[in-house]
Amino acid sequence: MSSSSPLLSCPLPLLSTHLLSSHILFLSSPLLSCPLPLPLLSCPLPPPRSSPPPPLISSSRLISSPLIVKQPGSHSAAKKEKRFSTSSFPLTTNRELQKLPALADVAPAEQEKLFIQKLRQCCVLFDFLSDPLSDLKWKEVKRAALSEMVEYITHNRNVITEPIYPEVVHMFAVNMFRTLPPSSNPTGAEFDPEEDEPTLEAAWPHLQLVYEFFLRFLESPDFQPNTAKKYIDQKFVMQLLDLFDSEDPRERDFLKTTLHRIYGKFLGLRAYIRKQINNIFYRFIYETEHHNGIAELLEILGSIINGFALPLKEEHKIFLLKVLLPLHKVKSLSVYHPQLAYCVVQFLEKDSTLTEPVVMALLKYWPKTHSPKEVMFLNELEEILDVIEPSEFVKVQEPLFRQLAKCVSSPHFQVAERALYYWNNEYIMSLISDNAAKILPIMFPALYRNSKTHWNKTIHGLIYNALKLFMEMNQKLFDDCTQQFRAEKNKEKAKSKEREEAWIKIENLAKSSPQLQHEQRKERPMVRRKSELPQDLYTTKALETHRRAEDMLTAHDGL
Repeated sequence: MSSSSPLLSCPLPLLSTHLLSSHILFLSSPLLSCPLPLPLLSCPLPPPRSSPPPPLISSSRLISSPLIVKQPGSHSAAKKEKRFSTSSFPLTTNRELQKLPALADVAPAEQEKLFIQKLRQCCVLFDFLSDPLSDLKWKEVKRAALSEMVEYITHNRNVITEPIYPEVVHMFAVNMFRTLPPSSNPTGAEFDPEEDEPTLEAAWPHLQLVYEFFLRFLESPDFQPNTAKKYIDQKFVMQLLDLFDSEDPRERDFLKTTLHRIYGKFLGLRAYIRKQINNIFYRFIYETEHHNGIAELLEILGSIINGFALPLKEEHKIFLLKVLLPLHKVKSLSVYHPQLAYCVVQFLEKDSTLTEPVVMALLKYWPKTHSPKEVMFLNELEEILDVIEPSEFVKVQEPLFRQLAKCVSSPHFQVAERALYYWNNEYIMSLISDNAAKILPIMFPALYRNSKTHWNKTIHGLIYNALKLFMEMNQKLFDDCTQQFRAEKNKEKAKSKEREEAWIKIENLAKSSPQLQHEQRKERPMVRRKSELPQDLYTTKALETHRRAEDMLTAHDGL
């Protein structure tokens, strides 16, 4: 592909980088910098963190995993609850932790028991929101234990024994699985994922280490999927998928990698994971139109699609046609469009026969009044044309170029400019050249008309370039189109003149009609008259004989 590049190549982000503003402290590990597409499962993990991450107590908008209970009747507490949404998770009652000895300092026979003790110790939850400076000593004990365990399973072998599996999964579940608050905006307006800054997790210093530990656990050479499948089951995956709606982009990055590791390790969960992702997309398209993790889920699917065996199963084709393509309808398309376009192109590279339904669906969902979205569609369409087979191009060329002709005629210069950039693509020009007899008659009127009438001078230059390429491609066909366009223009002028003359004739006939003249004689000029009261003789007489009070007083004074 000349204009498209793999969106999932290292580094992983696309949307992750621009989602974070410059003042947000990004504590994510370099773990997430390994490429996501297959073979993602072989990405090496970085060395463990050796120093504690700085606390995120200065961020202006944070959310905390524990549910902080406010005192009733407190106005400030209620106001704070409204501004700082909190994930629903109860705090641990007894939060005083005992610092355990280091794993390296005990005998090998005691290490498993101590490892389990540290895992259970890390199930204690702390308050990072209402009072971030509370329990600092115990928070540091937990942080140090997590860091030590990350290093322990990274540099030691045969330490992940069967009793460790349920403890690790339980520790991860206690720290991570929670009810996420709805996305909110402190100004009271509806949350806009494109404009509003994300709300960060206040407990991230601990959550990040839990994610790192769990990923190293999954990637350890000692990890046995057959043993772990008793604990990492469908319920676990469902709860993991629910976390993708987190507003914190750092957490979604870790979730993306974690879910992909699970997809690669547990063959029995693959169909279930795909099905549940489908359900998330269905709800997003047809019900909520809001979900924070669509881009990350599509990124995972991009690498999954890349690994599909050929020929494609009917299930995968239905997923493309019924799930991926309708995602183009949602108003927040710009948040996840690069990943969506990548998935669509991956499908077409796997099976070129899907090109026609994909292009026709894009034309069906083509935006009518939203120019930035139209530019996105043009970007995706060019990526599709970069991988299209000539035999498939013939099937869609006419409706496709009718739409491009409309885009070239768009008064929005960015839409017209993006469409005209197609003529700078060598592969697209080769397809046009092979089918010029069909395409040039469709495009010529729009190009010729806008070369003179479009308001933007840049568009004039691009149109002249396109016309020049068409002329060099097939001079005779170009001349024929020119003559045909002029003939049609003359025919339109003649028709317009004919209509005007017909209307003049109709007006003259109407004016000379005897019936019209008779009606005009009957007409009187419109004069505004006062409304007249109904005449009553008794009333008239009574009014005439009535003497006003002033008259009576005057007559009396004169006596």
